[in-house]
Formats: sequence, C-alpha cells, structure tokens
Amino acid sequence: MSWFSNFFRKKSSSDNPEIDRFVFERFGYRPKNGQLFLHALTHKSIINTTEVDISNERLEFLGDAILDSIVAEFLYARFPNEDEGYLTKIKSKVVSRDTLGAIGHDMKLRKVLRYNKNRTIKIETIEGNAFEALVGAIYLDGGFEAAQKSLINHVFRKHVNLNRILEEEIDFKSRLFIWSQKNRLPIDFEVLLEESDGANWKYLVRVVIKDREYGRGSGSSKKKAEQAAAQETLELLGEME
Repeated sequence: MSWFSNFFRKKSSSDNPEIDRFVFERFGYRPKNGQLFLHALTHKSIINTTEVDISNERLEFLGDAILDSIVAEFLYARFPNEDEGYLTKIKSKVVSRDTLGAIGHDMKLRKVLRYNKNRTIKIETIEGNAFEALVGAIYLDGGFEAAQKSLINHVFRKHVNLNRILEEEIDFKSRLFIWSQKNRLPIDFEVLLEESDGANWKYLVRVVIKDREYGRGSGSSKKKAEQAAAQETLELLGEME
C-alpha cells in the first residue's frame, strides 16, 4: 500500500457500497479508500448547495497525468518502429475530450455521478472528467501498476476500440501503417517521380506491400503523394468505409 493511500484514507470502502461495486465492475479494481472514489464522482456544481465541500477537480488533474503516462507507454510498446511525432499524434486522439467523454458515457458514469441536476450541464463532459478523476483515485488508492492494469485489462478492452479510434481519427498513411502492423506485413512508400517545371513540383509515389504494388498517388509534395497512395491502397484493401 502506498503512502498516498494512508495519507488520504478517511473512510473504508464499505461506506459507499454502490460506488465500490461500480468501480469494481467497470475498472476491475476493488477500492480501499471509499472517500477517494466518492470525491472522484463529485462535480463542482453541487459544492455549496449541499454538505459536499470537495469536488473531483484535483483528482481529475492527477488522473489526466496518469492516463497520459499509461497511454504513452502503451503506444510506445505497441508501435516500436514509429517516431515521437507519430506517437504524440495518436496519443492526443486517444486522450482527447471527445474520446474520454465517450468512454465515460459508455461506462454509464452518470449513474453514480453527483452533480447539480437543476443546472444545464453537458453530461458527456463531466462524465469524461469523472473518468479521469477515477483514474487518479485508483492511482492514489493502489498505485501506478493498479491503474495501468485497470485501464489496459478492463477499460480499454471493454469500452475502447483503439483500432477503431485510430482508423477514424488519423491520416491515411498512419491508418495504413496501423493496418500493416496489425497484419504483420512490411510496407514501403517508393517515389517513382520527382520533377519540377521551375515553379511547381510533382511527385508520384506507390505503395509496396510484401513486394507487391498497391496504390499510387501524386501531389505537389511528397507528403501529399504518399497520402493519396495510402488512400488508394486502403480502398484496394477494403479498409475504407
């Protein structure tokens, strides 16, 4: 048990059996300090309207950092051949407000959220914030490994289709690399033409997968040509909806 747990321990988990059960069912984690999780599910909108005087904002701040670290390590291991820019772009999509709100909504966090129902509040936003706060609570209650295990083995597996998120959110070239890694097939972008008329450049690129040519694409830059070639390849592979 970490020193964080001892420091923040105020109530046993038995004081909040509904929240304990919810956290165990959704996160696969059994709370020790029930007060931490009660705070994680308390929105600031009810502060000063009831006896509640602590919101989940501090835990949300902490959970944001822990989630960022866990996702970064997860992606680092999953995409061993990608550079920092690529990993940063994917991570930003996975931990975006929209994605976290969708996770919170899918987990039905509103069932246990404490907030002022008389105010006009975007419920998806506070569900996403509460999700981060719960990550922070798990970290304080059980440590980094407990939070990591919970997210990877329970949350990501049950409530997040990472492949779907990546395929929907990132560019064609990145999507094609994800497809190639998932199918363990080598992929190359080969420049067939690079010429200039003095004012404009023209590039022609083809995609080669396991020594077989797939899509081709042209553009005024190598990047644009690669995107066009990747898009055509995804279409040929039946990976475009």
